[in-house]
Amino acid sequence: MKIVVLRLSHRYVRDDRVTSHLFLAARAFGAHGVIYTGQRDRKVEATIQEITEAWGGRFDVTYGMKAAGVMKEWKKGGGDLIHLSMYGLPLQNVVEAIRTSPADKLIVVGGAKVPKFVYDEADWNVAVTSQPHSEISALSIFLHEFFEGRELSKSFEDAELIVVPQARGKKIVRKSGRESGLS
Repeated sequence: MKIVVLRLSHRYVRDDRVTSHLFLAARAFGAHGVIYTGQRDRKVEATIQEITEAWGGRFDVTYGMKAAGVMKEWKKGGGDLIHLSMYGLPLQNVVEAIRTSPADKLIVVGGAKVPKFVYDEADWNVAVTSQPHSEISALSIFLHEFFEGRELSKSFEDAELIVVPQARGKKIVRKSGRESGLS
């Protein structure tokens, strides 16, 4: 099963950090890639590519012109659409049904105002609480619940940099065998 995040309405400069952090959370918590709409931001794309090359694994960043088209193609291919929104059904009430569906998942998270068609087209509108919060936290919690915590011990193939867990200090081992950081 493939899991991809659709980030709606990226706005160049205004959203760079939020979009970058959303993509990093998606990668770290087990998504296979992201698609984003709004304004194309090659700097964000390059940053995520550099991080993926250094820290390993495969993670695709794709720019899609129109959210409606991306969602339509996803559904046409038989995939599920999960829209994270504070107005949806509680995560704890629907996560099992989402998890057991064998279809690929497109997890839709908003930027600016989310268009009505997103709510209408989603197979599941899912609330990670019914309080205002960020799309980064909603995605992280959703993926954590979806994977039942297994993503926390995920290893990334071909990593150039690997963190060595420490009670204190920092230790990073490079594929070349060199260590760096504070011990």
